[in-house]
Amino acid sequence: MGVSAKRRKPIRLTPSDMAFNAVMYIVLAFVLAAVAYPLVFVLSASFSEPYAVISGQVWLYPVRFSTVGYTTIFKDAGLMRSFLNSVQVTLLGTVVNLVCTVMAAYPLSVKTFVGRGVFMGILSFTMFFGGGLIPFFLLVRNLGLYNTYWALVLPGAISVYNVIVARTFFSTSIPYELCEAAELDGCSDIYYLTRVVLPLSAPILAVLVMYYAVGHWNAYFNHMIFLKDKAKFTFQITLRSILIQNQNSDMMIDASVLQRQQGLADLLKYSLIVVSSTPMLLLYPFIQKHFVKGVMVGAIKG
Repeated sequence: MGVSAKRRKPIRLTPSDMAFNAVMYIVLAFVLAAVAYPLVFVLSASFSEPYAVISGQVWLYPVRFSTVGYTTIFKDAGLMRSFLNSVQVTLLGTVVNLVCTVMAAYPLSVKTFVGRGVFMGILSFTMFFGGGLIPFFLLVRNLGLYNTYWALVLPGAISVYNVIVARTFFSTSIPYELCEAAELDGCSDIYYLTRVVLPLSAPILAVLVMYYAVGHWNAYFNHMIFLKDKAKFTFQITLRSILIQNQNSDMMIDASVLQRQQGLADLLKYSLIVVSSTPMLLLYPFIQKHFVKGVMVGAIKG
């Protein structure tokens, strides 16, 4: 048997170290409570009885457990249609964003690409200067994209910041020797990108998917500007209408009929917040193992 390794001596903390750690634990506990309590309250309120919500009886856990808020939401055809519209826009937009970002970032990461500095300068210029809202609206309308989902996807098909992050990942994590070896074997650029680079780029792809998906799911301003057909409204427009403007043709009619059930309107707000947050919360665990690595590697912009 080999010589057993020496045990490391435990680090002895001085009284000042112990005091510092105690203070930090207390501060972090307060920060955790400040962040977690609103989330717990919203979730608890969404599962409480309407009267318990409006009377302020809900503090930490559901009071007189009820699913009337979720039942009302899922029975409303307009809300469910807008929810599915948001899913459609998010999937379409994320795919378009991912393809365009990779197609822009990979060539810019290749040192032998002629003119990459010029193209990078043009892309960077758009980060600081824009045409303004009115020219943007006129451009989308003149292109025939008004009142279509393409108006929500194509104008933001590429995020320059994400292109820079992806370019940095490709240039620092994918050895150029792989490209040279592939060229010697007669591999084309597209084949090399799809069969070699992308399988090795799971961390940065996970980061891009998360950024783009969350952005599309939470977006509402461009949706309000470019969508006029109520059948195409997304979930965030409906949610904003209920939370801020407090008016929605279908839901508020139901709420006025059920006005005698006090607190139904507030209960619907909490339930809608939970429903709108759930898809992104379900997405994160699937990409979490790649997310941290992708952010750390791609965040050093060269």
